[in-house]
Amino acid sequence: MIGVVVFVARKDLWFARGRFALVGLVIGLVALMATLLSGLANGLVDDGVSGLRQLPASHLAFQPGAESTFSRSTLTREALEPWDELDGVESAPIGMSFFNARRDDGTTIDLAVFGAPAESFLAAAIGGLDDAASAPGLIVSDTYEDVLTVGDVVTIVGLDQEIPIVGFASLGSYGHVDVAFTSLTTWQSLLYGDNAADRFSAIAVRSDDLEAVSSAATTSGTELETRESAFRGSPGYTGETQTMSMMRTFLLLISALVVGAFFTVWTVQRNSEIGLLKALGASTFYVIKDAIGQMVAVLLAASTIGALMGVGLGSLVGSSVPFRLEAAPVISSIALLVAFGVIGCLVALRRIVSVDPIIALRART
Repeated sequence: MIGVVVFVARKDLWFARGRFALVGLVIGLVALMATLLSGLANGLVDDGVSGLRQLPASHLAFQPGAESTFSRSTLTREALEPWDELDGVESAPIGMSFFNARRDDGTTIDLAVFGAPAESFLAAAIGGLDDAASAPGLIVSDTYEDVLTVGDVVTIVGLDQEIPIVGFASLGSYGHVDVAFTSLTTWQSLLYGDNAADRFSAIAVRSDDLEAVSSAATTSGTELETRESAFRGSPGYTGETQTMSMMRTFLLLISALVVGAFFTVWTVQRNSEIGLLKALGASTFYVIKDAIGQMVAVLLAASTIGALMGVGLGSLVGSSVPFRLEAAPVISSIALLVAFGVIGCLVALRRIVSVDPIIALRART
């Protein structure tokens, strides 16, 4: 009897191939959209926090109430002293501000300028910070190599302060703005002028001793955040991630509704066939397994094809759009799509369970 049920499932897939192809097309399009949305979500996250992610810090300490936002946080040397006293914990002051810089031809570029001491552990990850510390200078993201060269001088808009470009590095971006690094002293002069008073935005910390860094944060009166949790302080990060999550949720719900509606209609049309199977001795369990097996096969095939198409289209996206595909998010999206589709299938199971073989067979005559 199991073989008969499996045979019927295969027969239905072929007999109603047009209908299954139609629902498969819809599922494939949803999978395509889910894949592209995953790439866009990853790209937006990268464009917002890749510069922060590249910092060789495990934690960041901010002013209380700053909510991991550099522009809301101002610390002084007094807050840094408890960190300097810790053994096995590396710490360094770091500043961050957004600036517009004007080139010689009058065009402007946006920069997320980080300032750090050249002798700190942060300098090793940046490279060339010594050159920026010996004299005022900027190390800018290598994305500007096509419009800037080493030795070019840019003017900070609003300050009319000139500062040379001393190097390029793969620095990423922060808040969707390309990152530039300079010495902490230069950053302080750009933001505070002659009234710097040794102020900075946050304290970058590198240590595996969570107890020690938590104690130092309490002593220094700062709020400790892991580097990853500090991502939420990036402009637009929380809103973007929540929006993308909501869009993914709607796609999954649409998939469940489409599959559920199709499966319900298909079950109604198969009432007499299901009744015949039950009359021949097929148990309700095997009939249910037959029906779900059909849809799982369609879901897997359509989702895989849609995801592959999404990967193909994603490879054509230019660098002007923040887009990055990763295997894990794509696979998880497809797995959720299949899972929600199966949930949609379950809506129609009540009809399969309630089919009376006698009534169904009578309807055929």
